[in-house]
Amino acid sequence: MRDAPKVLGGPLGPELRRAPFSPGVPRKEGGWVRRNAAVLLVYGLLLAGWGIAGSLTSVPAFILPSPLAILHRVARDPGTLVFHSLVTLQEVVLGFLLAVLLGIPLGVLIVWSRLLERLFYPLLVALQAIPKVALAPILVIWFGFGPTSKITLAFVTALFPIVINTVVGMAQTPPEMIHLMRSLGASGLQIFTKVRLIAAAPQVFGGLKIGITLAMVGAVVGEFIAANKGLGYFLLIANNAFDAPLLFGIVILLSLLSIALFYAIELIETLVLPRPLRRSAWKVRPGAGT
Repeated sequence: MRDAPKVLGGPLGPELRRAPFSPGVPRKEGGWVRRNAAVLLVYGLLLAGWGIAGSLTSVPAFILPSPLAILHRVARDPGTLVFHSLVTLQEVVLGFLLAVLLGIPLGVLIVWSRLLERLFYPLLVALQAIPKVALAPILVIWFGFGPTSKITLAFVTALFPIVINTVVGMAQTPPEMIHLMRSLGASGLQIFTKVRLIAAAPQVFGGLKIGITLAMVGAVVGEFIAANKGLGYFLLIANNAFDAPLLFGIVILLSLLSIALFYAIELIETLVLPRPLRRSAWKVRPGAGT
């Protein structure tokens, strides 16, 4: 019993880190292209269909420009797109980091205290229910036309899923694991770091992935309301000029940036979590429920 804290405080063994997600199920080997051939084929067909539809004379270019037209328009002034992209990325990342720094501790406090749960839950739901387009002018009045209002809106938009997923993950810790740790003489801090936090980690990272994409939405909405730089502002400029290829190019760029941020969080998850937790967080084996 006296040696229990030393055992509990030790690092995870290599067996746990190498443990497969589904014991007894052999892992299929193969190249990346062969494993993703169906996905690449679908995207290729969609791109080809878009190109054919955009080249038809019956479809005006201002309604559906072809992929080549979009590419040529974006290539005309890549420096401007890069500048506005960096501005938006800065707002998104700062707002998301604020949401992480506040959201995870707030979720932990909600799980530990029924009083805080009754106090903060209605406020979080009410804040989430407010349309961000309606909230943006208020933030502009409070924080001005600079990046602070956009960062705040990105923070507010990303906060809710991070808090909720943290609460769900912490609340789903198996009680028998907590009882076992207590019987081994573990302290409350050890139970939190070695059991509850690890058990909640897949849910927390799920909230982070949702939050980073919503932070992009919040930042762009803020740039729609009041800004003189950023992709949202540049999108309005292209819309006022009826520049359809540039409009499509900015929308595609926003999508690509969101995808890159999503997979950046997934990369961090891969580096931080052991493989069993990491795989169970985002993959479901076909037929597992049968």
